[in-house]
Amino acid sequence: MDPLADLLQGVRAHSAAFCQAILQPPWALRIADGARLALASALRGHTWIVPDHGEPVLLGTGDVAIIKGPAPYTVADDPATVPDIVVNPGNRLTTPEGVDITDRLRLAPRTSGHSPDGSTTLASGTYQVDGEVSDRLLNALPDIVLVRRSDAPSPIMELLAQEVSGEGPGQQIVLDRLLDLALIATLRTWFARPEARAPGWYRAQSDPLIGPALRLIHDAPSHPWTVASMAGKVGASRATFARRFADLVGEPPLTYLTGWRIALAADLLRHSDITIDSVARQVGYANAFALSVAFKRVRGVTPSHHRAA
Repeated sequence: MDPLADLLQGVRAHSAAFCQAILQPPWALRIADGARLALASALRGHTWIVPDHGEPVLLGTGDVAIIKGPAPYTVADDPATVPDIVVNPGNRLTTPEGVDITDRLRLAPRTSGHSPDGSTTLASGTYQVDGEVSDRLLNALPDIVLVRRSDAPSPIMELLAQEVSGEGPGQQIVLDRLLDLALIATLRTWFARPEARAPGWYRAQSDPLIGPALRLIHDAPSHPWTVASMAGKVGASRATFARRFADLVGEPPLTYLTGWRIALAADLLRHSDITIDSVARQVGYANAFALSVAFKRVRGVTPSHHRAA
């Protein structure tokens, strides 16, 4: 498995909160659902994404945006329009004063608005992302990732909108998988652009030496890797491999390996009840003491304190 695939494992849609809003200017929605990650596309018309801090971003017809949360933000027909609807967790809609208007605005399952004839259709899906592994992906992204329609690799958002319009068997699974595909396609398109300043671990995946080494680490993080053993697996000298890895990834091979093991351990500690000794062995340490030493060096706290926090 490559690094992006591993990081995306923790960002998969489960019972995706995907919906569409049909809107007529002037309109503005205050997004306060607390989602760590959202995907949005203007299927018709345009949308301004207005963060509380930072410049507004225009989302044209067919463009796709990834928005990092959980801080609230506004989407509107114009950056100056004041929101009169608040989108809360679970796609519950309220007035700014807190009056629930979800049922009043429901046009169809997963579709809301005042009228089906509105000039703007905004489709969106949210992810409740959790975990240290997923944070490694989120930390590589700006607050708003924008991919223009001309660069979009496929009509996945349109497929999502078509699926939302009906209620076929297995719809939730279809929505989950389509939303995952939309996220992956958008991320790949974004990272391929020079201005994205893709992280070293992403750029290095295409390198004939370091790409295979990264896959070795992610396929078997518990293996007793050394710089020499990784270099031997990819057919390079130890010195050449170590230098190239550091140049492309931005850190030495064993530092990257340690960071990945600690991220995996952190998630296991928070989301399972297995013993610290078992966690240690799963991520490549001989025992709980060895993990504790490495964990405290990297995170500043012991595994026990991390689990209890």
